Formats: sequence, structure tokens, C-alpha cells
Amino acid sequence: MTTTVAVTGSSGKLGRHVVRELLEHGYRVIGLDRVPHPTLPVGSSVQVDLTDHGQVLEALTRVDDRHTGVDAVVHLGAIPAPGRLTNAATFAHNITATYNVFAAARTAGVRNVVWASSETVLGLPFDTPPPYIPVDEEYAPRPESTYSLVKTLEEEMARQFCRWVPDLKAIGLRFSNVKDPEDYADFPGYDADAQLRRWNLWGYIDGRDGAQAVRLALEYQGTGVEVFVIANADTVMSRPSAELAAEVYPGVPVTRELGEHETMLSIDKARRLLGYEPKHSWRE
Repeated sequence: MTTTVAVTGSSGKLGRHVVRELLEHGYRVIGLDRVPHPTLPVGSSVQVDLTDHGQVLEALTRVDDRHTGVDAVVHLGAIPAPGRLTNAATFAHNITATYNVFAAARTAGVRNVVWASSETVLGLPFDTPPPYIPVDEEYAPRPESTYSLVKTLEEEMARQFCRWVPDLKAIGLRFSNVKDPEDYADFPGYDADAQLRRWNLWGYIDGRDGAQAVRLALEYQGTGVEVFVIANADTVMSRPSAELAAEVYPGVPVTRELGEHETMLSIDKARRLLGYEPKHSWRE
């Protein structure tokens, strides 16, 4: 039986990769976005304003000839970064959209929710140094922007929804900076100044690997909330990771030996629980 997945933000940078990944693995995808998805089959896109609860609820329950219900939701639709709008507008849009998705899923009986949290909850842009390197999911969120504050509140909101609905699974993926292959031409230029990308510990996520993480999160067997840092296995730099950490964050403990170009955004938990393993690198 084919699993039907609603993907909000389906036309966005990460959303396009997620749609492709799910279709290639046999899922039926319903794209929910203000902008129609460019390649979804006819009848598989619905134009939705995520800040309108009624629209979101209808989008997950029934839309005439599009679908009669979905089995899971991937929520990617949001103002994607700090500074795109004023702080209050970013807060109002993103927190409302995520509440509407969580609440509509609850009402619609959808018990498999994956949503885009963010690496920013780890303390980006790390003007206050991280507690240790590599950073992971084990310390409390440290939001330093309104955008990040919303992501932190979304994670807590998911915990409360799962308390209300014990059989709900909600997986928050703390995505690093999403990149497409055509973005990789810029990477060699970062070597000139280690400060250029210190703000996220020189991390990134190839959109194709981000999509892999979404699919694995949908397939993860469990209930309740889990959050995962999702990054690529390497950094954006040609310089060794240990050298970068020692130069830019000399007072921060490095908890284990780092591989030559190993990411400092730990993906150990995603590897262990989801079976996530990045397949792409700008070094290719």
C-alpha cells in the first residue's frame, strides 16, 4: 500500500530534494506550498497558506480530486533564515505555521510528523563559543535570533503535542546550511579566512543528504519526540578540522580526536538511530 506524504514547503531549496527522494522510494507526495512544485505529477500540488489553520486542516484531510487523507507530514515550509523579514513577522509566521501543522495533524489522525528544526538552536552564530566540539543534541538549546527562538519553541511544542497524543511520532531535524551542487564552486574561497564560516562550525548539508534524512525519519519506528543534527560528514574547508577548532575556539574542549575534515556538527545520533550516512560531498 502506497504511503501518502504531505510536504509543506515542497518547492523550496530542500523541499525539491525531499520530493524527489520520496518519489524515488515509492511514496506518493502531496506538495503544499504557495508556489506550485515544478515537477510533481499533475494533481499532486495544493496551494496553501500555512498561517491559515483552516487551509492546513483541509490540506491534511481532503482536497477534492487531490487526495482523501495523508499518512504522514513533512513540514519544511517557513521563513527560511533570520533577517529575511522583521523579527516579529518571522516569529508570527513560523510559529503559527508550525502550530497549524502540528494541530491539523493531531485532528486528522496523522501520527508521523517530521519537521525542519535548525542548527541555529545549537547557538549559532557561536559568538558565544559552543560548550564543546563536536556539538550535539545533548546540551540545551541556545537560540541567538528570533528565527532560532521559534525553532526552539517548536521543539518544545512538539514535546507537548506528543504528551497529548502518546502514539504521535515527531522528528525534528536540525538541518545545517542547505547546499546544492552548484553552490560548491564557492567553497574553496572559504579557506582564505577561517572566520568566514565559523558561525556554524564550517558545516553544511547537501540537499540530497538532507532528503535522505527526511525519508529515514519518516521510516523510523518509535513514538514521542526525537531531534537530530543533520549535516554532511565533512566541513566546507580544505584545512583540517582540528586545526580550525584550535585556532578559532582555543578554549573550547574537543571531546574526541577529529578526522581530517570531519564535521564539527555531530551526526552520531542520526547515524545510530536513523541509519543516516551522507552520500555526497563538495570534495567530489
